Order: sequence, then C-alpha cells, then structure tokens
Amino acid sequence: MATLKQFTELSGSLYIDGAYCKSAASDSFEVIDPATEAVIGHIADATDAEVDTAIERANQAQRAWNRINMLSRAEQLHEVASNIRKLQPLLAEAMTREMGKPYKETADEVLWCASAIDYYAETARNNQGRIMGSSVDGQFHFTLKEPLGVVVSIQPFNYPLCLLSWQAAAAMATGNAVIVKPSELTSITTLLFMQAFGNLPDGLFQCITGGGRVGARLCESRDTHMVAFTGGIETGKAVARACAENFKPTLIEASGNDPFIVMPSAPLDRAVRGATFAAYLNCGQVCTSAERIYVHDSIYESFVEQLTAAARSLRIGNGLDKVDIGPMVSRRERERFEGVLANAVSEGAKIMTGGKRPEHLPGGWFMEPTVLAEVTPDMAILNNESFGPVAPVCRVADLDEALELANRSSYGLGATVYTTDMNETMRAMREIEAGMVWINAPLLDNDAGPFGGRKMSGMGRELGPEGLETFRQNKLVMIDPGASAQDFWWFPYADEESYPVGRN
Repeated sequence: MATLKQFTELSGSLYIDGAYCKSAASDSFEVIDPATEAVIGHIADATDAEVDTAIERANQAQRAWNRINMLSRAEQLHEVASNIRKLQPLLAEAMTREMGKPYKETADEVLWCASAIDYYAETARNNQGRIMGSSVDGQFHFTLKEPLGVVVSIQPFNYPLCLLSWQAAAAMATGNAVIVKPSELTSITTLLFMQAFGNLPDGLFQCITGGGRVGARLCESRDTHMVAFTGGIETGKAVARACAENFKPTLIEASGNDPFIVMPSAPLDRAVRGATFAAYLNCGQVCTSAERIYVHDSIYESFVEQLTAAARSLRIGNGLDKVDIGPMVSRRERERFEGVLANAVSEGAKIMTGGKRPEHLPGGWFMEPTVLAEVTPDMAILNNESFGPVAPVCRVADLDEALELANRSSYGLGATVYTTDMNETMRAMREIEAGMVWINAPLLDNDAGPFGGRKMSGMGRELGPEGLETFRQNKLVMIDPGASAQDFWWFPYADEESYPVGRN
C-alpha cells in the first residue's frame, strides 16, 4: 500500500533540475495495473515549455559535469548504484504493479541496473584517448575522448530501468547529461527511479513523461545532441529521420525475431528448459525472446512433447504472487498478440497448449503460454516479431537448413543454438547474421560485452567498451610546444618545388 501511495503522489509529476514538480499539462494518461485492471495513477503529457526547460537545464548541468575529474564522477556513480540497491524492494514492486512481470524478474532487473552503473563508473576512467607518434619532429600528437552533450533516452516498457541504466551509466560516465522519456506504460516506476540519482548535480539526469509529441520535441531540438531509442521499427525510423536533420548521432534498438536452434547432440531436457525460459520470460515481451524455434527432425516430436509439458507447468498470475508468468502489459498488446496467434492457426499451425486467456483469471491481461507445432518457414509468425508468450516450433533437416532459415529474416538481434558438437558451434557463431549468439546459454547479458543487432534490429551498441564509445566522440590534438616555423609546408613555397618551366 505504501508503494501505491507513491503512485498517487507522483501522478502528474516530472523530474526536472533535481526535483519532482507537478506538470502544467492538461493532458494525461491513466496508469493501469495489468494484473487487476485497476487505475493506480496517471502521468502527464508534458508541455513543450517543460520539455524546453529540461533541455536548458541539462545543457547547463552537462557543462559543469564535464569539468569534474573522472575519479569524482566514478565515486558519485558508485553512490547511485548503492542507492539503487537500497531501493530494490520499492522499485521492484512498482515495476510489477505498473507493467506486470513477476517480482523475481523486476527485483533482478533493479540489481542489473546497479551492476551496469558500477561497471561504467570504472570503465570510463580507463581510456580517455591515446598518444600517437607525431609526424613532425618535436610535436606531441594525441586524441581526447569527449562527451556528445545532452543525451535523450527514449525507453520501452519491457525493461524500463535496466535499458535506461545501460544508456545513462555510459552517457554520464563519459560526461553527458541525460533526459529520459519513459514509456507511457512504465513512467511512474521511472520517476521513482530518479530517487537513486539524487546525489548527482541538479539537471544532470531528468525525467519527462508523455507521448510521441514529447519524444519528438526532444529528438528534434538543436540543443540535444544524441538520441538512444529502444522500441518498434517504425518509431525507430522516425527517430532516425528526425536526428538526420541535424546529423545527430543515434543508438537504435528496434525489435528482434530471434532464432533458437536445437541439434541432436544437445541434452534435450536442458534445451527444453532453455527454450521455455527464452520464449516465456517476461511473458514473451523481450526483444531477444526465442520467437523462431528450429528443431532437428530426429528430435522434433520429443522436443515438442517436453516443451508442451513445460509450458503447462508454468504458474500464471499476479506478479506479486508466487508465479512464473504475469500478465501482458496492456489490453492493446494482448489483443494484438491474440491476432498473431489466430493468424498462425489460420495458416496451419497446431496449438499444443495455451492459445487462450486463462479461465481462472477473469480479470487482468493474462495469456496462457502457447506452444505451436507444425509451423512452416513461410508462416507470418516466423517472419514477424510476435512479442508475446508463444513458442513456434519448426522442423529442420539439418544444421544447414537451420542456419539458412535463421538468416532468412529482416531482423538480426540475437540467436541461440543448443549443441555440444564443436563443429556445429564454430559454424553457428560465424554464419549466423546477428549481433549476439548464445551457445547453450540463452538470453544472457554481460556488462562487459556489447549488446545490439544488425539489419532492421537497429544500429549501435550498448554495454562493454563498445557501448561507452556510443556516447562520446574523438578529438585530435597536435601541439608544437616551441611554435616552430614550419617552412617545409608553409608559404612561401620553394621555387624548386614549383612546376618545372617548359614541362609538356
């Protein structure tokens, strides 16, 4: 109940210049608990003036922050990570109430935030440029790593704090300020998250709630200098177009349709458990979910049988109860997903389990975890992102066919392969067209390793040293300490180097 009270208190609020303030906006969005359908708050659709104020304050704060030495920055970011760990129960409960996933998953997500911030607090100190051999005697040539300025972070609902932390940690560690525009479905949780950053300078990290108009104004402003976006392809394209007007750099993670390949050498029970987790984590609302499961014909029947049993064993319900799967995030998302399933059945897929709303949960936006068998490569469900609790299983004759089908996609975020054959492993890791490949280790992240995709899954990388480079730029510096005369390339040019008279 204490958490719900904070939902009420933060309704209609923004976080600008280090403090919560009530928005002057006349428009708002309801905050609805997806497990109960109860209205638990509302968020403001921030005014243009409020967006502009946040941008102005971010620029002021960024200039001051960039003058702070790296050790002091790191210490302040470590304090943020410590604050996040202390706030774990509050943030986890709020996230479960606002977007639905089980408390176990939201509690884990909060810890991932702290881990990423600790990682970047230290990593950003390690490489601030490089010294190169000069091309002129007596000079000193080197590069500096500099921030971009004010970074706009536009977040999705499915991992509202983790993905924000990946971006904000790297951005602030490298000297940038950050303005987050959270999903309308997880804005209160994001506002609560701001408490953890209270030790940072005012204006360095701000939260502006609202819909597409707010996001567009942040992207189009000449006073923001980079946009990090996670969401759908069409919105990602719109972000890229808006930023292109000012040659503004972008990080775009725009959906996935990840293959999950199972070969006969894999331990079947482990492969089934891995597929169950990869397909149904967060009710399937994960960009790296296993959405295309390709299983070798010799083990296909056994795999489907065991996967069906595993799906039936999962506990569905309110994420604050002892469950494995919570509701989908909204009524609209559930209705969209039901359309995806209906189309798959119309194309010939066979429902082995699930495919409907659970009878024991008449309220809330729940869906049973679904297994589809006899799925063929041409079906829409294997060629578009389903983003829901479904595991479509397709037969393949061998690894060659599995790899061909895995790459026959406009997406290229991640891919999982279950095999204990080293030759298959080596082929898969080299031939799969994706930003990440997991061999017998589905959906695993590492703060020190880059996250991102290819093709229509987006561009740019988060996490690792690669993610750090996303939020900074290089400056070349050349110093002649003696201000020497550079007669070998200055005016006047030597006569003997001029074009020879009489040359044809």
